[in-house]
Formats: sequence, C-alpha cells, structure tokens
Amino acid sequence: MNIFSYLCSMKYTLYIILYFIAIVFCCNAEAQNLFFSAPPAPKYEVRAVWVTTLNGLDWPTTKATNETNRQRQQQELCQLLDQLQACHINTVILQTRIRGSVIYPSKIEPWDVALTGQYDRDPGYDPLAFAIEETHRRGMELHAWIVTVPAFKTAVASKMGKRSLFKTHPELLRKHSDQYYLDPGLPGSADHLAEICREIVSRYDVDGIHFDYIRYPEQAETFSDAASYKKYGKGKDKRAWRRDNITHIVRKAYGTIKAQKPWVRVSCSPVGKFNDVTRYSARGWSAYGTVHQDAQGWLREGIMDMLLPMMYFQGDHFYPFAADWQEHSYDRTVAPGLGIYFLSPKEKDWEWGIIQRELCYLRDIGLSGQAFFRSRFLTDNTKGIYDYLLRHFYPYPALLPPMKWQSSEPPSMPLLVERERRGINEYLKWMPQEGCRYVIYASDQSPIDTNDPQNIVKVTSDTDYTYSLLGAYYHNYHLAITALDRYGNESLPLEL
Repeated sequence: MNIFSYLCSMKYTLYIILYFIAIVFCCNAEAQNLFFSAPPAPKYEVRAVWVTTLNGLDWPTTKATNETNRQRQQQELCQLLDQLQACHINTVILQTRIRGSVIYPSKIEPWDVALTGQYDRDPGYDPLAFAIEETHRRGMELHAWIVTVPAFKTAVASKMGKRSLFKTHPELLRKHSDQYYLDPGLPGSADHLAEICREIVSRYDVDGIHFDYIRYPEQAETFSDAASYKKYGKGKDKRAWRRDNITHIVRKAYGTIKAQKPWVRVSCSPVGKFNDVTRYSARGWSAYGTVHQDAQGWLREGIMDMLLPMMYFQGDHFYPFAADWQEHSYDRTVAPGLGIYFLSPKEKDWEWGIIQRELCYLRDIGLSGQAFFRSRFLTDNTKGIYDYLLRHFYPYPALLPPMKWQSSEPPSMPLLVERERRGINEYLKWMPQEGCRYVIYASDQSPIDTNDPQNIVKVTSDTDYTYSLLGAYYHNYHLAITALDRYGNESLPLEL
C-alpha cells in the first residue's frame, strides 16, 4: 500500500470514528454532559426547588390517616430532602399555603386536603415544623411558599370548613372562571395576607417567605373588580390602579415580615417576562403588562429581597428576557425558575439540551442562581437532570447570596471547645452561635482559601464534626470552619 492509499484509509477510519461519536453524542445524555461542560460553579448561588403540596404532586403521596401512615408521610419528605441535599440544593420552597388552606395548625385558615384526604382534618402532627427541622438538619434553607391571590375552586368552597375565607371573609372574594380569588383592590385582602405572614414568621423558624401568584389572574380584563375600582380607584387608570394594588400587598407583607424577623428572605415568582424588551415582544404575556406585577419596581423600591421569575420558556422567549432580569436586578437576588417539568414526555417532551443551555447561560451572565419547578421531575432524574446537577453543574455546595442591604456585619469566628482523637478519627466541637449555620472547608493548602467554592465540604447546623485522620494524612488536607448568620454573612475562618 502506498502512502497516499494509507492516508486515505486513515481518513476514512477517522470519519467512521467521528460518525459514531456524533451518534453517541446525539443519543446519549451522559455523553452530551462530557462534551458540554458547565461553567465553573460560584461560591454564592441560589439552588432552589419548588416542592408542591397541591394534590400531593410532589409531597405527600401517603395520607396521614393513622400513626403508620403519618410516619410514612414524614419518611417520604425525609427521602426527598436527602435527594435534594445530595445534589447540593440549598433552598427548599415548600408550598405552605395552597388555595386558601395550609399545612400547619393555623388560627386563620383550614388544613389542606392533601395531608389527610379530607378538608380541614388535623394530620396529627405539624408538617411545617417537621419540614423546617428536617431541612435545617441537612444544612438547607426552608422558604414557606404562599399561593397569594387564588383562593379555591368554586366546587369545593363549601367543603373547606368554618375557617375558610368563604365563611370568614366572603366579602374579599371574587369569582373568576371556576375559582374564587381575593380581590387585590380591597384593603382587607392585603391585611389578610399580611396576617398569614405574621402567623408563619412569628411561630416558625422559616428562612424565607415566598409569594406565588401575587398578581391578577389570567384574562384579567374580565376579573370582576368593577365595584372595588369604583370605590377605591379615585379616577386612576385601571391598569395602574391594579399594579398599585399588588404593590400594596407586597409592601404590607414585606413590612410585616421584616418587623417580626428582618433576616427572613422575602421572594416571589413573577411571570417570566417582565415586559417587552428591545427587539423582542413578550407576545401578550408579561408580568407588568398582562397581570399587573411591577416586580422590577419592587426590587428598586427595596420591598423584595429575591425574585424567582417563572421562565418556563425556550429560545427567544427565554434569553432576551433573562438578560433583562439581570440588567434590572438593582443589586438584589434574581434566580430564574426553569420549567424542568417540560422535559417529561407527558408534558412537552423538551430535549435535554434546552435546559442545559439555559442553566449555563444564566450562570454565564451573572444571575444569582436557578430554581426548578418541580421537585419530582428533579428527583425522578427526568432526562438525566439530577445526574447532570450532581456530577457537573453542582459539584460542591454553594451558599445563598448574602442580604447585604439588610445587614453586612459578619458573625464571630467559631470558638473550638473540644478536640478529641477517637481511634482513626478526630472529633471537633465548637461553641454554638444563635441563628448561625456553619461551613466546613478542606484543602491541601494552608491557610485555606475560603473564597474557593471547591474547598466547601459541608454546610451544616451541627456544632460538631468528625473526620478521618488517615484521610487528612494521606491527602494532606487541612480544615477550616466559619459561621454563617441568617443574613448570609460569613465569619473569619477557624483554621485547624
């Protein structure tokens, strides 16, 4: 064989190899992950997931009708939280107020049907308190998700119990399509929602309050608030008046929450397109123009700490509007929500690359993180998303961006009170600090660079830690511990 023939045969072989690589790349999500690496993970990043209790969509599937089922219901939640912790989710947004009903023993509204299968039936324990304790045990934050304006379907209104809005404040409700909604134009609606916030924040150690559907409903032009507008509109343009009504609800809730506990992070999930942007139209579906949410104005005014815009779109419905949120964040936290449920073949059957590209873009342009709707599609590893986060996108833990606008003073450095060798392990214990969690770092460099997120081993509410002396010896690593306060401020490191 001459040299020309040899090179031709090699070229043909190379084509064959490249062809099969292309086939594998197109058909195998794992191979795509190898070829399409994620941008470096930052130290500060929101990694949130919505856990839906409506109809038990994410949790619970077992009804707490007896002690055995009650324990199964709790175990379901623990298994879910274990999975979220393992892939370095740091924020659990648990649906706490559903549609005019709640998952804790409230003096204001009835128990939700998802817990027991019956309206306003006590499940025999406090699910919100249990969820907070178990979430904190795993080093994550729990934000209480409040569905704001919608109340309940008209078909179930009479079944909700004597503490239902249908019985206690029927004057606040307006029928729209097949549901009842609070009328945002009535002052009593803002008062009622603020009282829900006060009840939760005063009684529970939540890390955040998250408002969903804090807006007018779809087809808002047919919403029956003519009487409210006539009484309270004072000649103002109706669209502007409606925006002011929603902003009033936000302002009152924010003030109520911060007066109780200023470290509680207040967030909401506005419609994913704020408004038309240069060269791209929102195509009739925007927060500001369609459902009267001035979400960017709330950031500018300082009455919202974090936005999780519902960006359940792709292509030019997504990227220009994500950039718009970044450009108008006003130094607050914006972490777009991604509709990972669209990956499911039972939904829109999106190809995996859509979500992967969106994740990478959000990190590249410097937004504060991501949120995922819903948790079941994440924990079920729909089209490999859980594996991708675990192995590539979230390779180590991250901290939530600190609320410097609320407080910027760091806590004291942890004080070591016990250090004891136990066989081949070493046990460390430090003095607890009120309201603090702790970040454990390890590195083969000393002093440890705590700005490098690759050195984060664990975020924990524990005040002790056991590590292997053999591991430290063979891998030549050193340890450091910092305190993290409720605002997200971090102390100087205790070097060990």
